[in-house]
Amino acid sequence: MIPAPLTSHVWVDDPHAVVRRGMAAALAGEFTIIGESDRLSPPPDLDRAGVLVFHADGPTVGTALRLSSGRPTRLVATVRRPDDARLHELVAAGVAAIVFHDDLTPDMLLDTVRSAARNRANLPAEVLPRLLERAGRVAPAAPGALTQRERDVLRMLADGQDTRAIAAGLCYSERTVKNVVHDVLTKLNCRTRAQAVGLATRAGVI
Repeated sequence: MIPAPLTSHVWVDDPHAVVRRGMAAALAGEFTIIGESDRLSPPPDLDRAGVLVFHADGPTVGTALRLSSGRPTRLVATVRRPDDARLHELVAAGVAAIVFHDDLTPDMLLDTVRSAARNRANLPAEVLPRLLERAGRVAPAAPGALTQRERDVLRMLADGQDTRAIAAGLCYSERTVKNVVHDVLTKLNCRTRAQAVGLATRAGVI
């Protein structure tokens, strides 16, 4: 049995040492940096890392997904060339968050890793419209029968709203929202809210 990692422990991956050290420094005030790597070499210790911030260009995506499979580690993907296919791959794979390098600031990185540590999806504002446009160009595969209430909650998740905001917006209790999200994740066989949003978007159901 794999022990649950501490969500306050973060592993930072980036091919550029200066960028990597800058990200580690930005996070160190609030999180414990347990290691660094260049294109996931050396392999991150995901038995201890609650969050893996990794460089998501090239083959590292598949490696990160393979290493994190079966573990509760949250994945934060940093992307230098955010083409639509790569964004779709990351969202469908269930990464907790995506950060564009061109927009990256210390505060943004810290906020993003905070959200990931709390198991909240965090996507750049432009990602959802791009995924919706891409979904219109590919044949959808329905992920499952979703109720209207489940679709409403998914739409608000896609807008970046958290449990409290969704509860207020739909006049539900927070417990009800959590139950609806749990049902959606179960129906769609998803690990994270971001993955559920990606699959529902791709299928054209939200």
